[in-house]
Amino acid sequence: MKLRSRTFLMVFVGLSLLLLSGSAFTQDIYLFKFAHSQPLTHPRHQSMLLFKDLVEEASQGQIQVELYGAGILGTESEVMDMVKVGTVQGTRGGLFERANKKFLLYTLPFLFENPEQALRVVRSDFGERINKEAEANGYYISVTGLAGGFRQFTNNKRAIEVPDDMKGLKMRTPPIDTIIRTMSALGASPQQVPYTEVYMALKTGVVDGQENPPSNITEMKFYEVQKYFTKVNYQVHPDPFFANLEWYQNLPDNLKAIFIAAAKAAMKYSDAIWLAKEDGYGAFLETQLETNYISEENRPLFVKKIKSVWQYYVDKGYFTQAEIDEALAVAAGK
Repeated sequence: MKLRSRTFLMVFVGLSLLLLSGSAFTQDIYLFKFAHSQPLTHPRHQSMLLFKDLVEEASQGQIQVELYGAGILGTESEVMDMVKVGTVQGTRGGLFERANKKFLLYTLPFLFENPEQALRVVRSDFGERINKEAEANGYYISVTGLAGGFRQFTNNKRAIEVPDDMKGLKMRTPPIDTIIRTMSALGASPQQVPYTEVYMALKTGVVDGQENPPSNITEMKFYEVQKYFTKVNYQVHPDPFFANLEWYQNLPDNLKAIFIAAAKAAMKYSDAIWLAKEDGYGAFLETQLETNYISEENRPLFVKKIKSVWQYYVDKGYFTQAEIDEALAVAAGK
């Protein structure tokens, strides 16, 4: 709560100055409907409450924010389409490759050693270029953060210790190409299930397991219908703040500045609380599920199995090896 209060006060002063110094001030009202699939208790929603406060206060009500969480307006796929056509103005979620296929670079399995490296990359000039390229597909991205920490595995069949343990498991995946290809490379059978329907799919045995950061596994209560929790630290996901490009372009310059500053403040808050809670979520899951860690001895076996996933995207031209190398250099602080 103290972190949120300090963030609000500091950003509010700055945003208010932006409004007062802005040109062509009008009384036009700009409605920003924002929808996502996480529960209202989730860090994503909590950070968007901060965004709403900042934008509405600083714009003196010119930008009005309506928040819709828990998938109330539709699946992530449906909401991404709504944002593209403008019936909903904003979202955050997992279907980032629709905006720019280069977002998949961040999700290459075993690319980063820790989430802090990933944050360094998404906040860099390299990350800004990837954000900018989404405009060609109708999305404006003011900022990108991280969708939690490392993603882990749960399932109802067995502990995962070596790649062969993945063989034959029906693993729910979001419709993100790198995850689907990673599961296939490890010998699992990837299954497409909307995020809001995963709990029932696990409970009824439609799928054996799933992958997500501990925060999502906990908030969505997947642990209630799973037996094994494997800490594999295989992937992180970017968290772009999507807005309808035409809606953003129609804002006056002073309101654009307010929108961007509030989005960046909200994303920093999201990253801070989301990552800070991951250890706690993980510790909780260890009390609920049979837990194991991929050993240092076995980790190279997983890395070897998924190298074909990296090469696939280079061969397809989604991004180049030079871009992977640039991301790795930024991650290492070079």
